[in-house]
Amino acid sequence: MRFANYRCCWAEGKITAWVLPLILLGLLLPGCHGKSAEGDNPSGWPEGARGAVSLTFDDARPSQMDVGLPLLDEYGVKATFYVLPQRLNRRLPAWKEALANGHEIGNHSLQHPCSGNYPWSRHKALEDFTLEQMAEELETANDEVESVLGIRPVTFAYPCGQTFVGRGTNVESYVPLVAEMFLAGRGWMGEGPNDPVLCDPAFCDPAQLLAMKLDELDFAAAKELIDAAVKNGTWLIFAGHEIGEGGMKTVRTDTLRAICEYASDPTNGIWIDTVENVSRHVRRVQAQTTTAGKSTANDYLP
Repeated sequence: MRFANYRCCWAEGKITAWVLPLILLGLLLPGCHGKSAEGDNPSGWPEGARGAVSLTFDDARPSQMDVGLPLLDEYGVKATFYVLPQRLNRRLPAWKEALANGHEIGNHSLQHPCSGNYPWSRHKALEDFTLEQMAEELETANDEVESVLGIRPVTFAYPCGQTFVGRGTNVESYVPLVAEMFLAGRGWMGEGPNDPVLCDPAFCDPAQLLAMKLDELDFAAAKELIDAAVKNGTWLIFAGHEIGEGGMKTVRTDTLRAICEYASDPTNGIWIDTVENVSRHVRRVQAQTTTAGKSTANDYLP
């Protein structure tokens, strides 16, 4: 496999590279005034929507198919499932149905490696990985998903939301690797939504998308986050695990149903779609937003 040099050069940027986009922000952003790249909608979201929401679920847990899939399909809401390939066979017909019904299947790695500070991850600790090993980890996961479902994932979710390999002075980010291999990379336990139109590429970097916890939330708490995203024209990504009546790391069925109902009402101004579909839209918007003649988007538009 072709493997480029993914080392991060954090000190290369200059202060002027950050200041200029901020000075020009009010003039250049399609979401700030006048017509956007999408026509008369100031936010730039499709079909007059004022904000975007994506529902994502991790680990290919059986409850996602047994409980979540029928509920989502009842409302025609498309979600993104970040899977561990070895778990797909537990509900393989349902996973194939989910794919056929328009849901996205994303890459969540092969082994779910996280920091060795978690005892259950000690034998697959990120501290012991190299960038080359991580590239192989992600490529193999893609291969296995493709062998089972016939599609190759185009977006990725960082296990535990952690984006490093190595330890101490040898720590390296594998975000550039994800940027090379995938359309988007979703984090975990972020503190806010993503702004799709800011000129500076440091904002809403598709390889480092923020996601907010949906597990255990009631609808009132989820609605507050959704309404804030709509008010500000941003993209809210929810991340959850099990789907059921309640419990730790569980998205409540009553909350999920209420979100689907709320997002399906066009008067609420919500575009709810997969991470892949929203990411493609964001990249198109960013590609049309320039700073001093330079595009803010990278070249990954498969």
